[in-house]
Amino acid sequence: MLKDRSGRGYDRLGKEAGVSGSSLHRYCSGLSVPTEYRVVHAFGKVCGASAEELRELHRLWALADSDRDAPAATAATAATAEDGPEPSAEPKPAREPAPHEPAGPARTTDPEPDDVTPPQTSDAEAGAPRRARLPARLSPKLAVLATVVAVLLVAGFIWLPFGRSAGATPASGGDELLDSPACRTVSMGQHDECVREVQKLLVRAKGRLAVDGDFGPETLRRVTAFQVLAGVTARGVVDDDTKKALYAQKVTMVTWSRAKVTERIREVFAEDPDTAVAVARCASFLDPLYVLPNTNGSRNWGVFQISDTRLQELDGTPRRAFDPEWNIRAAHRLWSVRHDFHDWPSCEAALKNTPKS
Repeated sequence: MLKDRSGRGYDRLGKEAGVSGSSLHRYCSGLSVPTEYRVVHAFGKVCGASAEELRELHRLWALADSDRDAPAATAATAATAEDGPEPSAEPKPAREPAPHEPAGPARTTDPEPDDVTPPQTSDAEAGAPRRARLPARLSPKLAVLATVVAVLLVAGFIWLPFGRSAGATPASGGDELLDSPACRTVSMGQHDECVREVQKLLVRAKGRLAVDGDFGPETLRRVTAFQVLAGVTARGVVDDDTKKALYAQKVTMVTWSRAKVTERIREVFAEDPDTAVAVARCASFLDPLYVLPNTNGSRNWGVFQISDTRLQELDGTPRRAFDPEWNIRAAHRLWSVRHDFHDWPSCEAALKNTPKS
């Protein structure tokens, strides 16, 4: 069991994971779901969770997180009915995420056995900002998912096939499968032949992912990256424009190998090459096309997971962030401010707290 294997209490674990002991107890009891996967990932890391355990923790957390909007809207409606309208109709701005909140691990076709990757949060359905706080009461579905995440946090790794729907059997065949009525929408949580077709087309474009018919975090990242490279709206949902771009075969997802990324990081971060490589591996598995959606609608991009906010400050764009040369140099500019890796707090903490094997 994760907590038992650590031999530590909630207060100490919470301190190492960057959250209060009482909050960690609520999460482990299934009473609420963290708004950031960073907390779940950090807890798993300090408890010695394996890469496979972290993958499953992320998948279940993402499903629980994706159910926030419905209960939040219900709670807001109920509050308005009982207490009257709020003084201002303007929504409060969402909390800006840490510049480089880490991303959840992907099941790539060539995983590195010692890699462990941080958080990803996902809003594949609409790509819209979420509320940064939980509703007063969890919906039944969210409560169940919160409990499952809690079981994983306290009891360790188990496999539960959430997010799978009955396999769709599209009416049309051939290369126009995605144009059939059965494939009208293809998005996060879907499991059918429509997803498999999307994955095959991404692989044909030289995207690295498994073809398993399951639209999970890995597929979400690849779809979003493809959309950026194709110049279509990057919503993480396979819409008509994305389908056309996939079938047109004009976009390539070929990028640097991990070996080349590692070599270049060491050259640019000559002052501290080992830590720089470790941070990049933690953030993105050294994948130049890695994408992390955050709960407030923003996203992190590329090797060093540079956030939308930092991209603006660095005069960058998501497409530019997918250029590993630009991304690594931009990360070095951020590092140069204080000559440390404070812009990657979760990865830095994870590196310090990783149990020695």
